[in-house]
Amino acid sequence: MEALSRAREHSAESPILELRGLTMHFPIGGGFFGRATGAVRAVDGVDLTVQDGEALGIVGETGCGKTTLGRCIVRAYDPTGGQMLYRQHGGAVVDAATLGKNELKSYRREVRVIFQDPYASLNPRMTLLQIVGEPLKVHGIATGKELEERVAELLRKVGLRPEYIRRYPHAFSGGERQRISIARALSLGPRLVVADEAVSALDVSVRAQILNLLEDLQAEGALTYLLITHDLSVVDYLCNRVAVMYLGRIVELAPTQSAYEDPQHPYTEALLSAIPIPDPRERNRRQRIKSSGELPDPSKQIAGCPFHTRCAYARDVCATETPLLRPVKSGHWAACHFSEELSLEGVGATGGTTGAVPAIR
Repeated sequence: MEALSRAREHSAESPILELRGLTMHFPIGGGFFGRATGAVRAVDGVDLTVQDGEALGIVGETGCGKTTLGRCIVRAYDPTGGQMLYRQHGGAVVDAATLGKNELKSYRREVRVIFQDPYASLNPRMTLLQIVGEPLKVHGIATGKELEERVAELLRKVGLRPEYIRRYPHAFSGGERQRISIARALSLGPRLVVADEAVSALDVSVRAQILNLLEDLQAEGALTYLLITHDLSVVDYLCNRVAVMYLGRIVELAPTQSAYEDPQHPYTEALLSAIPIPDPRERNRRQRIKSSGELPDPSKQIAGCPFHTRCAYARDVCATETPLLRPVKSGHWAACHFSEELSLEGVGATGGTTGAVPAIR
């Protein structure tokens, strides 16, 4: 843990990725001659800096654009606008949003992804040697006996026995399959790992084991994590900063403890109130705060603050003027006109014990 702390102290001056006005709009067809009649604004002008060595959580309800943001970062999608300034291992900065096919190969060696579903993300016709070793072969790093040795070492690293190397995914449980996915993501020695709902498909006890594994791997290899999740208790457990997304935009960005104890945006307050409370004696002491209505249609432009149609604190100005993401206190940013005036209810950040992630070792 000391190595992880040092990495996080160093991270304040060493951004590894900076997003500037990043957009991802999906065209809606069906018009005359198949022309686009509109667009779904899945990611709509995101500005975000990811520090080297940190664990940054991206949270929000389903449909907020967090998964699309992650897929843009790993270039599974080609962004429709904005910049992704990535600092390479040698220190050179490139715009990952505009990299060509040949340049993407080296970028994807340093930026890897862990997918949500451990059942759908692994090819059932491939052995562990083929699954974990494929990136090593594609990048020309290892073949033959050396490849087997590297894969065996990766399996040991994630807590699996190396003799499983010739088994197929059907022989493993959900938690073990996710460990295989993690081994595949780590096979090329990445610097930035995007984990998209990496533990949401697992039961509680296995979830804690995987989170402990991710934490240990970060301390050992000075990894940077971008953890995409709808579960705020997972962010509480693993991340030192959190970004809250709503309708494709960042509405709050802060250190995890600050965001949990003193939220500055009404949407964050509503998300925090949904965190389950393990102690039944405490459940009736906290009032559930619910956002009214449903998530608006992301294909329709909303005037003013995107959240004003569901916000209990909305005023006339919220329907006409879009608030900018701005600093409201030290290290804490929010996109709300009245952050300094509102007294929003938070929860205590308690290392994962606020929700369904027991802090076990």
